[in-house]
Amino acid sequence: MYQLRPFRNTDPPLLAEIWRSQPPQRGILQPISAPILEFAVFSKAHFDRQGLIVATKDGLPVGFVHAGFGPNDEGTGLDQSMGTTHLLMIRAGYEDESLVDALLEASEKYLRSAGATVIYAGGVKPLNSFYLGLYGGSEIPGVLESNRLLREGCLRRGYSECGQICILQCDLVRFRPPVSRKVRQLGRQIRFEETVDPLSCNWWEACVWGSQQRDRFRLYDKTSSKVIASASFWDVQPLSACWGICTAGMFDLQVDLGWRRQGCASYLLGEAFRLLRRRGVATIEAQTMATNEAALALYESLGFIEVDHGFVFRKNATQQNGASSPALSSAMS
Repeated sequence: MYQLRPFRNTDPPLLAEIWRSQPPQRGILQPISAPILEFAVFSKAHFDRQGLIVATKDGLPVGFVHAGFGPNDEGTGLDQSMGTTHLLMIRAGYEDESLVDALLEASEKYLRSAGATVIYAGGVKPLNSFYLGLYGGSEIPGVLESNRLLREGCLRRGYSECGQICILQCDLVRFRPPVSRKVRQLGRQIRFEETVDPLSCNWWEACVWGSQQRDRFRLYDKTSSKVIASASFWDVQPLSACWGICTAGMFDLQVDLGWRRQGCASYLLGEAFRLLRRRGVATIEAQTMATNEAALALYESLGFIEVDHGFVFRKNATQQNGASSPALSSAMS
């Protein structure tokens, strides 16, 4: 029989043991230690020990599941109407469907008790504040394809797939920035600028990114000094160290509506990639929803290739196992 209980302060080394027992996977940091988990998970201001549920057998922790919430619209606190199962892991040798189901059920019960009306499985923006740099890559990509136990457990418990995330990488050794008449004309109208370690915009951004080294690149209209495009990067640590490749993760790429389809994104990323390459970065990683055709076309034009993908699952908090589930909400697009 398995026993379930909330997280205890003595658990980190034991949870690290469970993590280290996982088979090798591109998107899971190995080896991991208790201090790394402390940095990326337990030390965060909104970590709730009741949401990290540990399964034991004869006193030995053999699995855990971590449930949590995303931000309110202002990014000033949690919105407990929408929650997710961030991660579920089972110790090697204890891969039991009944244990997976029990942990998922416990995660759902915790989320419902706090007020969740919609439940996801898989961290993805904005439900992305834990495990950055330990799981996925440049961002949290939902449930990785290689995470078979959680994917199959979600389907057994009535979740439906509501989105796929493409994980892409660009080799900067082979990268050549776009050169065209349009790009040259654009260069005369705009100014490129870098900000190292930009301030967080709100509490939630500080929770997600505040402990990471970030660089933000922007394009400004020379006439109005208005920001017309921006993209942020971070060093994907410590996961990129386990890959043995200096990797920068790209996130939050935005172009002003009035400047779209004029080559701004290509110009901005071309300049950013050149600067990062001079600093020793070998690979850029990015993620996007599989339905975002414009982003996929842009990344393909810059030489990105798909290296992995993840899934997002969803169901209503009142939904019974095996029922159908609504489509992905706009907040997760």
